[in-house]
Amino acid sequence: MTKKVNVGLDVVIKLLYPRPVVLITCIDSSGKPNIIPMVWSMPTSFDPPLMAISVALTRHSHKLIAETREFVVNVPTEELAKQVDYLGSVSGRDVDKFKASKLTALPAKKIRSPLIGECIAHLECKVVSKLDTGDHTIFIGRVVSAQANRNVFKTDYDLDKVKPIFRYKKSYLTLGEYVQSSPF
Repeated sequence: MTKKVNVGLDVVIKLLYPRPVVLITCIDSSGKPNIIPMVWSMPTSFDPPLMAISVALTRHSHKLIAETREFVVNVPTEELAKQVDYLGSVSGRDVDKFKASKLTALPAKKIRSPLIGECIAHLECKVVSKLDTGDHTIFIGRVVSAQANRNVFKTDYDLDKVKPIFRYKKSYLTLGEYVQSSPF
């Protein structure tokens, strides 16, 4: 067995990377949309269907989600890596991120925050709970509508057709080879 070493507390979270990137869309009270790339997201329940996102208190999107109590989880693919990187480098306080990134805002079915047309899947969420966790807030959203591209999700998620992107340090990557199948 390999000998263990102590690591700094600042490294602990980094041990959980790479993580999948999603694009969260939200709106302000007047309806102006914003986009924030995020790796701190996860499903938390099948029944009811719930998603959690962890947003830094300093982010413009934090204020918007707290006020409107809704967001959309959009799933980008490798073709959007440059836009994802750009979206993380500017603030929606200063820039219209849809216009600047040339992404398409589409109407959602059940909430006001838009979908991103170029993404392959969308989970519309209404905030049902929040938890303050230091310098972030975890927003728990009930999924009220889910859509996906037909060619990608006929019956199940087809990784041969889709290349979701992951964030590791200051880089983006896609999935590699399968290393093990599981009966579970």
